[in-house]
Amino acid sequence: MCGITGIIFNEKEKDLSKEEIKTQVEKSVESLALRGPDSKGTFQDLGICLGHTRLSVIDPRYKASQPMTDETGQYTIVFNGEFYNYKIHRDILEKDGTRFYTQSDTEVLLHLYIKFGKNCLEKINGFFAFAIWDNWNRSIFIVRDRMGVKPLLWYANDSSLCFASEMKAMLAYNIPKKIDNASLFTYLQLNYIPAPTTIFEGVKKLMPGHYIFIPNIDQAEFAEVKPTPYYTIPTVAFNHKDLNPLSYTTAQETLIELLEEAVKKRLVSDVPLGAFLSGGIDSSVICALASRHNPNLQTFSVGYKDNPFFDETHYAELVAKKFGTQHTTFSLSENDFFDHVVEAMDYLDEPFGDSAYVNFYVLSKFTRDKIKVALSGDGADEMFAGYNKHFAEYQARNLGLKGSVISAASPLFNLIPQSREGKLSNLGRQLTKFSTGLKLSPKERYWAWACGRNEEQANYLLKELGTKSIHRLSDDAFVYKKRKDNILKHITKTGNLNEIFYTDMQLVLPNDMLFKADMASMANSLEVRTPFLDFNVVNFAFEIPVQFKINHSIRKKILQDSFKNILPAELYNRPKKGFELPLLSWLKKDSSKKLLEHYFEEKRIESQGIFNYKAIESNLKIMNSKSPGDSASTIWSLLVFQKWYDNYMTAV
Repeated sequence: MCGITGIIFNEKEKDLSKEEIKTQVEKSVESLALRGPDSKGTFQDLGICLGHTRLSVIDPRYKASQPMTDETGQYTIVFNGEFYNYKIHRDILEKDGTRFYTQSDTEVLLHLYIKFGKNCLEKINGFFAFAIWDNWNRSIFIVRDRMGVKPLLWYANDSSLCFASEMKAMLAYNIPKKIDNASLFTYLQLNYIPAPTTIFEGVKKLMPGHYIFIPNIDQAEFAEVKPTPYYTIPTVAFNHKDLNPLSYTTAQETLIELLEEAVKKRLVSDVPLGAFLSGGIDSSVICALASRHNPNLQTFSVGYKDNPFFDETHYAELVAKKFGTQHTTFSLSENDFFDHVVEAMDYLDEPFGDSAYVNFYVLSKFTRDKIKVALSGDGADEMFAGYNKHFAEYQARNLGLKGSVISAASPLFNLIPQSREGKLSNLGRQLTKFSTGLKLSPKERYWAWACGRNEEQANYLLKELGTKSIHRLSDDAFVYKKRKDNILKHITKTGNLNEIFYTDMQLVLPNDMLFKADMASMANSLEVRTPFLDFNVVNFAFEIPVQFKINHSIRKKILQDSFKNILPAELYNRPKKGFELPLLSWLKKDSSKKLLEHYFEEKRIESQGIFNYKAIESNLKIMNSKSPGDSASTIWSLLVFQKWYDNYMTAV
C-alpha cells in the first residue's frame, strides 16, 4: 500500500520552473508519508512530475521501489494497491519473452500495460490507484479500482492536471481552497461527501471503475478532461420478477467457492498478515476461510470495557476459539479512545462525520504493532442486505395495511425517549424514522434513511446569508438537486431491492465505509484487504435475486446460510450492531467539554460565517436532555468540520 501523486502540465503555459514543480511534488509526497513510510521517490520529465511513497508488502527490496521505469525508459508507473493475480500474468509474460528485474506486482502491471494498453484493466484482480506515463507518446493513464477501495483525487485547470491519494497531498499544488456549498450541505446530511465531488470546488474524486487517459499532454486541454468508465456492477438482478436460473443450493456453493478464492488471493504477502474480527457474520466468514489456508492466522478486535452495549468482543473471541486463531482483544476504556480522538481527526483532510472512523483508527493503530496487512469484512452489508435500513425497506414494501397503522401511530413514537445508546431508546429512534419513511417515495425514503439529518435540519445548521440560507441560494440548490438526483437515479418505483443495494455500492461503500477504512488504516501505515469486494464476488452478488438475500425474518440470508454449519451458533439471531462509538456518553463527559467550548464558542462561529449558532446551541441542549435522539451525531459532524476547518482553512 502506498501513496501516489503527480502533476502534468503545459510547458508553455505553466509559470513555474522545473525546480519549483519538483519541490511541489516532493512536498506532496511528504504529506503522504504515513501511507508509505518505507521509501519515497520522484520522477520528472518534460511536462510531468510523479511522486510515490511506499508501504512495502510485495517484494520489499529497494529495487522494487517507485516510481518504476521499464528497461527501455519509455514507461514509468506509480502504483498504490495490490494486484493479486500478478503471478499468473508474470508467468505468461515471461513465456512471451518479458524480462523481470523484481518480484513485485508493480513491474507485472507495468508490462501488462506495455503489452495491452488500457485493456490491461480487464486482467487485473485487485484494488488500486495508479498512473502510467508513456514518454515516447507523451500520454498519461490514471486509474482507480473497480469498487473504489483506494482513493484518488484530481484537479485540472487550463494549464495543468494534478492528482493524489489524499487531499492534503493535493494542497501542495496550491489549488484554490474554496468550499463547495452543495458539498457542505450534503455533508451535513450524510456525514460524508459523495464522489465525484469534494469539499473544495473543482477538486474531484475519480469515480470507482474509471480512468483518465490523455493521449498527448502537449496538445491537451486539461480543463476539458473527462474520466471514462471501464467497469460497472451488473444490473441483471434489477428485474422485478427476480428470475434466476440458479437454485438456492447452487448459489450457496458458488458463493462459498468465490469467497474462498478471493480470500486465498489476499493472503499473499511478504510481511506479517492477519484479520480484523468484530464478531459479526462478515468478518467471521473471512476469518473462517483465511484460517483454512493460514494455520497461524492472527486476528484482532477492539471493544469498550466501560460500555457493554457497544462491546462485541465476546463474539469475536468465540470465533477465534472456533478456528484456532492467534487472537488479540484490545479492551479499552472510553478514556483510552478519547486519547486518540484528536490525532484521528487530525489525519482527516476532508470533513468526515462517521464516528466509527475513530474505532477503526484505534483498531488499526494497535493492530499495526503486530502486523502490516489485515483482512476485513467490508462490502458484505451493501451487497447482501445487511443494514437495518435494508430490512426496513423490505418491510416498507411488504407491510400492506400494517404500514398505514404504523404511519398513523408515528406521533406516539415521538413520546418514547430517543437515543442510540440504549435498547428501548434506540428502538424509539428507529420506529420514528421508519414511520416517517413509510410516507415517502422509494427514492426519497432511501435518501432519508441514508442521511443522519434531513434537508430542513441541515439547512437550519447553516448561517443565513442576508435573508437566504446557503441551501436556498438558487445556484447551490440546483447543483445539490442535480447531484442528489444522480445518486438516486437507479431507484425506481417498480424495481426491486437490488436497486437499493446497488445504490449503496455507489454511495455508502466507497464514500463512507471504504474512505473510513483507508484513512484510518493508512494513518497507521496498515494495509487493509477486502475479500468481499473481489469483483467476481460482487458480480455474482448482483446476479442473484433479492429473495436469496432477504425476507421477512432474515438479512444476508445466503451469506448466513452458506456458513451456518461452520460458524458459532451464537452469531445467529443476535441484533445487528455497527462498528459504533458511544458518542453521546463521550460528548457529555467533562473531558469533551473543552473541545466543544473551544470549537463552538459563539464568536468563533459568528466570525467563521458558515453555521447558525442558535442551531448549534439548540442541538447541544437536546443532547443533554432525556431524549437526545441523533443530536450527538449532529454535534460530532460539526465538531469534525470545525477541526478540519482549523487545520486546512485557517492554518498558514
